[in-house]
This record gives sequence, C-alpha cells and structure tokens, in this order.
Amino acid sequence: MGYYLDKISKVEVHLVSAPVQGGFADATRKVETVGYTVVELTTQSGITGFGITYNEVGGEATKLLIEKNIAPRLIGRDPFETEAVWNEMVAYLRGVGRKGLMFCALSAVDIALWDIKGKMLDIPLYRLFGGNDPKVPVYGSGGWTSYTDEQLVEEMVSLVKDDRYNMIKFKVGVEGGRNINRDVQRVAKVREAVGPDIGILLDANNCWDAATGVRFANMVREYDIMLLEEPVFADDIPGLKRFKEGTDVPLASGEHEYTKYGCRDLVLNNAADFIQIDGTRTGGFTEMLKIAAITQAWNLKFAPHAMENIHIHLVSAYANAPFLERLKLFEKITADVYVDAPVPVDGYMTIPDLPGLGLKLNRDFIKEHECKIF
Repeated sequence: MGYYLDKISKVEVHLVSAPVQGGFADATRKVETVGYTVVELTTQSGITGFGITYNEVGGEATKLLIEKNIAPRLIGRDPFETEAVWNEMVAYLRGVGRKGLMFCALSAVDIALWDIKGKMLDIPLYRLFGGNDPKVPVYGSGGWTSYTDEQLVEEMVSLVKDDRYNMIKFKVGVEGGRNINRDVQRVAKVREAVGPDIGILLDANNCWDAATGVRFANMVREYDIMLLEEPVFADDIPGLKRFKEGTDVPLASGEHEYTKYGCRDLVLNNAADFIQIDGTRTGGFTEMLKIAAITQAWNLKFAPHAMENIHIHLVSAYANAPFLERLKLFEKITADVYVDAPVPVDGYMTIPDLPGLGLKLNRDFIKEHECKIF
C-alpha cells in the first residue's frame, strides 16, 4: 500500500507515572509525580507511530480529550496531512483552550503523525527536518532548592564526574526566592567544585520580580553563568524585558509558552536570548518547525525544554540550537517507558539510526503501570 493511500485507523492513549521520592522542590512548587501521556496512532497498513506529552497534573483530562474529541477526527486521515490536521484541530478546540492541556494533547498527536511519516519514508526525523549530524550536545539538569548545599554540590559533581556532562543546570530561589545571598553562595560552591571549564546554567522557576532577578544575576555573573532561566513569572513579559535591560547574563524563557504566537511575543518584546519552548506542549513538530524559524530570523538560540529524546531531532537540524536538556528527575521513567533509549556519552546524545523518532515503547512496562482514571 502506498503511503498516500494509508489512513489512520486506530488511536490509543496510555498514562504512566511514578511518585517522586525525597520531597524535591524548586523555588515555587513541590514535585510529587513524574510521568508521560503516550499517544499511539496506527494506520490501515499496520504502521504505528507514537507521540508523548507530560502526565504530572491533568493527564486524565488530556487522555479523555484525545479519546473523546480528537480521535474521532483523526480516523481516516492521511498521516502526511500534519499541517491540515493541526489547523483543523486548533479551530475545533480553540474554545476550550488556546494553551495548556489542549495543546499538550495536540502535541502528542502531532508528534505521533510525524513518527509515522518517518517510518513510511524509512528515514529518521532529523534527516527529514534537514539535519545531518546525529550527535548532539546535552546538559544535565537537576539540583533542587530543597537540597542542602552539600547535596547540591554532590549532585552537580556527580553529573560531571560520573555522567560526564560538560554542562549542568541547577535551581536557584532558595527559601521561596527570599534569600538571594544564599543562592549566590550556592552558585559559588558549585563553581568551585566543578571547576572553570564546566558550563553552568541556572533556573529560578518564576520566583522573582525583575529587580530581584537583576540583582541576583549581577551578583553571580563572575561565575561565568551561561544563562538564567525564568527569573520572573513566565507571563510577565515586561518583567523579562526589564531583566534583560539590567544585566548581561543571558536570559532563557519559553518553557511555559505555547505556539508560534507565544514565541513571537517573547521575540518582539526582547524578552529572551534562549527560547525554550517545549514541543510536547506547544503543538508538536508542526509548530516547533515554525518556532525554530522565528528564532533563526531574530538570531536567537533555540533550546527546547526537556524531553531530550523528542527534541534531539530538532536540535540536530537547526544550527542555532546549542544543546538538549536532560532532566535527572525523569531518567528512570524514561528508561522504563522506552526500550534502550539513547543516553548521554561524554556530554553528547546520538540519534538512533532508525526511522521516525527512532524510539521503541516498552509495552510491557506501560501495560503494567498504566494509570486507571475510573
């Protein structure tokens, strides 16, 4: 059967999650569970592709939205109609969400369609996107504000020495963001422990106002900070702009933005140096290709948030994409949900030489640990 005759015939949605042990917290919230919402699409000829989004808060609603509202409109569609499907779904669902869970649902569906396209063409997605290098830099991300100083230093040193990362990121905003002097001390301790050649990135998780963020950034700039992420609330675009005007420490934001319009607003307001929009939230690959192009047009860095096994294809393809982010918190469930997923080696991850996403689901694990919503 030619690919142009193949149609979507089946839609399945799985929720998997695991409790977080140890009371991890950043400056603004405690993390209780981590998990994935997995969407599988199967064609009439038996080709199956999958997409993924988060299952931390609201996964049950995402699953039902896909099953009850999106799936009936996917059956019988050509997997190559990604642009048409994307626009039709947005038009149909815009009344119940132009951000948030609706776009998480659409993202997973869109990624699954692209996975099928890659499999039909027998080509990895990074090649389909125009990339030619399967080896991509990656940094290790962890270091919670709930850690003691000693725990923070121990984990960051472990990421460098044991996991062999060349770049690391950790949280700032201790005591709910009320003690920047202690944050500065923590940054100094990590820099001393890992040495001058390791890249350090910081994440404030929306905890400050612009003035406090500027004060902190200028206090730590001597430690050669690669970027400071979300020093103010993600929707405070004027605050992000004020931050940029007050320091030369590069600003990262976008993890909580949605669609090309969210990217446009960050760019036009001079509100970020690194655009961190997450393809598993913002609308999938169909939208991320547009977002990446916007960042290129403004000569900004395209640095997608987390989900390294999904975003690796985009980072490979775009010259202004410097690295992947790998969340230490998600390492175990990622290893459980996928079969033999790529892992970092000496600060790089390599895309498997397989079609589509190049990933295989661990169906036994998913079946055994699937969340029941009723």
